[in-house]
Amino acid sequence: MPADLNDYFNKKNGNSNNDERKPNFNFKKPNVPNFSGGLGKFSGIIYALIAIIVILVVAKPFVVINSGEVGIKSTAGKFDPNPLQPGFHFFIPFIQEVRIVDTKVRQINYTSTEGRNEANFRGSGIETKDTISVLDSRGLPVSMDITVQYRLNPQNAPQTIAAWGFSWENKIIDPVVRNVVRNVTGKYTAEELPERRNDIAAAIDMGIRSDIDKQPNQPVELASVQLREIILPPKVKEQIERVQIAKQEAERTKYEVERANQEALKKAALAKGTAEAVKIEAQGRADAVKIEADAQAYSNSQIARSLTNNLLELKQIETQKGFNEALKTNQDAKIFLTPGGAVPNIWVDTKDKQKQTSTQN
Repeated sequence: MPADLNDYFNKKNGNSNNDERKPNFNFKKPNVPNFSGGLGKFSGIIYALIAIIVILVVAKPFVVINSGEVGIKSTAGKFDPNPLQPGFHFFIPFIQEVRIVDTKVRQINYTSTEGRNEANFRGSGIETKDTISVLDSRGLPVSMDITVQYRLNPQNAPQTIAAWGFSWENKIIDPVVRNVVRNVTGKYTAEELPERRNDIAAAIDMGIRSDIDKQPNQPVELASVQLREIILPPKVKEQIERVQIAKQEAERTKYEVERANQEALKKAALAKGTAEAVKIEAQGRADAVKIEADAQAYSNSQIARSLTNNLLELKQIETQKGFNEALKTNQDAKIFLTPGGAVPNIWVDTKDKQKQTSTQN
């Protein structure tokens, strides 16, 4: 195999002899351009660019401020009174410094249980603190769960940071909230706190706002103050529950008494109505009888006025005629006369024993 390769290369190179020498490989050396002269011309510019890039990376003389934030620039340790608004800003490294502060609404939860599991990492805007322990007017311990929402005043942020530092929340918000809650709650007994909850919440809100507004340069804008829960001692809580049960029982008794009174008034009204109805009915009957009697009397009076002596004599003649006709039929009849008058009006057949007996009885 090596001999064949040698023959191949020999033939390719024009060597027809059978010399057993090693093949002669004539490879040309590639032409490499010489940059030594050109690189010297641009080396200074390249080094300068590299130095600028290193400075930009290490010193970072610019800052980007997002919405809901402001920048506080300090020159040689002195704060610029005008805050940097959201956007892109340059500054001089090692001489100037820009600190970014959050101006979005933040929240502090003073709580015993609620909010403990919330993320309390930097930038979340939510901070959890222990519930506020206070004493009522009698010295009994009470716990108040409060939520406070606020934001840093962006216009006066440099002055606020210069006066209070970057931990301004713990120096402004926390002391004011705890002090106001203690002062307001201390005016009431533990039993009064649940009943006066709305008044207490309003007083706490007003007190915190007043104290915050009194701070110089108005460092904080208060959004809201919420009284979430009033935690009473167990014995006080049991006593309040007993009082509530007694009040509910009293209300129930009062309702039952009122209901009984209403039933009694209803029955009395029904009885009165029935009596009035009977009275009206009796009065109606009496009036009817009276009207009838008056009518009869009037009729009699009219009849009496219409009677004359001639009419009476005529009536007597007619009656006498009737008796005469009767005597023709029964000769043994007895005629009875009405007292004070001469006109007979009754006769009886004496031959009829049965009639006679019944008449005598």
